[in-house]
Amino acid sequence: MHPDASGAAYTLAAIVDRLGGELRGDGSVIISQVGTLQGAGTGQISFLANPKYRKHLQHCRASAVILTPDMAQDAPAAAILTPKPYVYYARVAALLNPVQRLGAGVHAQACAESPIPASCHLGPGAYVGPGVVLGEGVEIRANAVIGAGASIGAGSIIHPGAVIYPGCQLGEQCIVHSGAVIGADGFGFAPEAGQWLKIPQIGQVVIGNNVEIGANTSIDRGALEDTVIGDGCKLDNQIQIGHNCVIGEHTVIAGCVGIAGSTKIGHHCALGGAAMILGHLEIAPGTEISPGTMVMKSLTNGGKYTALYPLDTHDKWLQSAAQLKHLGQLAQRVRELEKKLEELEIKS
Repeated sequence: MHPDASGAAYTLAAIVDRLGGELRGDGSVIISQVGTLQGAGTGQISFLANPKYRKHLQHCRASAVILTPDMAQDAPAAAILTPKPYVYYARVAALLNPVQRLGAGVHAQACAESPIPASCHLGPGAYVGPGVVLGEGVEIRANAVIGAGASIGAGSIIHPGAVIYPGCQLGEQCIVHSGAVIGADGFGFAPEAGQWLKIPQIGQVVIGNNVEIGANTSIDRGALEDTVIGDGCKLDNQIQIGHNCVIGEHTVIAGCVGIAGSTKIGHHCALGGAAMILGHLEIAPGTEISPGTMVMKSLTNGGKYTALYPLDTHDKWLQSAAQLKHLGQLAQRVRELEKKLEELEIKS
């Protein structure tokens, strides 16, 4: 490993030794950062996962490129061959850009009402309430708030300004980005004489290990039972998850998705940006929801679903969309046929 101004740097040979793959070309080339096919330069490594960008290889100035074996002959420089270039790129990017950890200690302007392990970090303005349990190496960064009785597993990072409400539980190696709110009251109100009576939300939020929660995302606490986010889930920015939802392990949810209360989403699902899921539904494991889709019924069979209305399987929706383009012509033909029928009736 060779340090440079931006952080760690490795030879291509060292990268292959760590991450596997097949090396083609000069293994002594130094790689210090990742880059795009069109923008990378000396000291950077790029990747090609989609064949439609193959044309950019001939002009690529990166010191090395990550490719599938069938594209090896097109590499303009050294290459690492692997069946999954995008996954390999992600691992190289993580190797060259490790998570920056802050030093242990409690800032003079932090406030802690619970014992803080010596390996933890509390930034300026951070608050940890009474009865909180922090694992080893937890970082509570500037102005983040951890409510009474909450627990956070080892190695987790709570970024500046995030709020963990009382009693909520986070697992190990979680990341909660700035502005996220975990455990606010669910939207529960009962109608009474033309007004709305607030229903106390007495459940919690329970989050598994290795979960990432994006900036300004909100996860409501349960009304009675808990809201649960499974291990390995990845949540983008500005997502709303209602009370008593259960999100299965390793599900990914893109930005601006809204999930109404008491919905259960299976493991390994993928929800596209701005998708809307109504409450009290069940989504089967392995389901993929296209961006902008509104789900108004339970989906008991996995697969890909698309459209606002009506919801259908992705393949059927594509067929319908193609037919919609010809509706104008069809309507014109119907009018012409109706006119001819009228003429025939008059003649008869």
